[in-house]
This record gives sequence, structure tokens and C-alpha cells, in this order.
Amino acid sequence: MAQRRHGSLGSYMVTPKELADALTKNVPTKISTAPRVVPICASWFLPNDPEGRTGHSVFKQQRIPSARFFDLDVVKDHDSKYPHMLPTAEGFAKAMQDIGIRKDDEVVIYDSKELGIFSAPRVGWTFKVFGHPSVHLLNNFRLWVEQGYPIESGEVEAVVEEPSSYPTPQVDPEKVVNFAEIKDIAKNYGKEGAEGIQILDARPKGRWAGTAPEPRPGLSSGHIPGSISVHHSELLDPKTGALLPGDELRRIFESKGIDPEKPIISSCGTGVTAAVIDAALGEADFGHANDRRLYDGSWTEWAQRVVERDRLINKKV
Repeated sequence: MAQRRHGSLGSYMVTPKELADALTKNVPTKISTAPRVVPICASWFLPNDPEGRTGHSVFKQQRIPSARFFDLDVVKDHDSKYPHMLPTAEGFAKAMQDIGIRKDDEVVIYDSKELGIFSAPRVGWTFKVFGHPSVHLLNNFRLWVEQGYPIESGEVEAVVEEPSSYPTPQVDPEKVVNFAEIKDIAKNYGKEGAEGIQILDARPKGRWAGTAPEPRPGLSSGHIPGSISVHHSELLDPKTGALLPGDELRRIFESKGIDPEKPIISSCGTGVTAAVIDAALGEADFGHANDRRLYDGSWTEWAQRVVERDRLINKKV
């Protein structure tokens, strides 16, 4: 069963029609203080994108009217050397103020048409970590465009007339896993009495196996001991880039021997596509919601912090 949320949109994953209907029924005015439905573009591309695309460039090329832009390369922990660590609570609030998001807004996060579901789940997960009450993912913008729903292009007009008063939120630590905990899990993998926590890795199989390079120069490929390769593209429709239906997702997880009764941690390169796995687990209702977490630093942190003598980078063909 799909994840449910309060508000005019019931499920965490919403279709283009559901979003279009909600926007039609919820036309904001300058004097209205009622909760709004606000689309947020979370497009992001890997640093080695062959076409040199950026999230902001595709946002200007094609977007949902009145959408805001969430920049993953800006809304992050700027004191960390790892690329996409969660921002501070104050940093998140400031980012929401700058793009005019209110605490009672019903936000719908979406990806680029080019990649399909990719980085939007990370932004949706971030909103949930900071306790935003009503968060959804559009499944997906490519279908929105193909099905003829409204789009706009060009330079972005001022949709934010003034900053909001978004309050500093509380962080939900139960959704996040840090390096120390992952290291403890990896060291105890396979030992008698270990908890059996499962780590799912969203990177391509070659990077997981250590046969393909990482996109960041100088970073070793390979995987955390005991982790299971679940490339995020396996969870998407190959034609539309949309997240697959829940029953299909469940079959994929079961085929990889993942146990829904044991805790699950999602990981990837920098914590972005790990959230695709997290969203897919929720859509498939696979595992207990309180036992699904995300390793924020993911492989970029892991490969830089473990030392050779620990033998915690596995390579497997």
C-alpha cells in the first residue's frame, strides 16, 4: 500500500493528474493565508554529466508554472567536506524562507524530464527529516510534460514576492545514519549475534563491485561489507523514468533476498539516489517504516574515512 499523507493529496507519490487537479483547486492569491500546493523542482545532475547540464539550467528550460527551485548543491552542510550532507536546521529554515515556503504548504517535489526520478526523493526525504507536515513526490515530470499539463520556460519571474517566516525545525534523527554506526555494522557483518541490518546501495553495479570508477576523481569504488546492490534504475520504468508500482517494487526487493522484517539502510554515492530506494521501499510498503533509514554521507564519506587496515572496502566481480 502506498504511503499516505494528510492534505489535499493523499499519497506520498502523486500522479501528474493528481497534482494538476490539486493546483487547479488551490489557486493562491496575494491575500490568501490558506495552505497552498507548491511544486518544487529538485533537478540535479552528477558532476560528470556528459552534457554539462545543471539542475538550474533545466529548470529554466522547462518547469511547472510557479514552481520553486531547491538547489541540492546549495542547501547542504557547508562545513562538511562531503557533497550533500543535510543542512543545519537553521540552514534549512533559511532556504525555505528564501524560496517562500510556509510550514503549512503542501509541497510536491519533482525531478527533471531528462532523468526521471533521481534527486527529488532526496529533497522529499530532507523535508521529512526536518518535519515538514505535508510532502509529496511527483511521479513524474516527464509524464507531466508528455501528458500535456502546463509548463513554462525562460528566465524565472519573481514567484516569491517576499521571504516566508518558516520556523527553525526539529531534526528527526531516527531517519539518519552516521558513519560511526555504519562502520560498526560493517565490522560486525556476518558475526554471530549481529543485528542483521541490511544496507542497500543505489549506485550502478560496476561501482558497487569495484569494476567501474567513481565519478569523483581519486575516490575508490567498491562497497560496504554486506551491502546489497540495488541500482536505483532497477526501480524505475525504463521508458518513463517513473517509480514502478508497489507490487513490482516488492518483487524486486524480494528477488534480492532482502528481508522486510529486518532493518534497512539505504546508501549511494552522496546520499541522493539512496532516497530513491527509500521512496521505493515506502511505495512497496516493504519493511517497517521506523526501520528504514538513510546513510547521509554514503559512499563518498565511507571511501574517504575508512582506512586500509580495516578492510572495509569490498570489491566483488
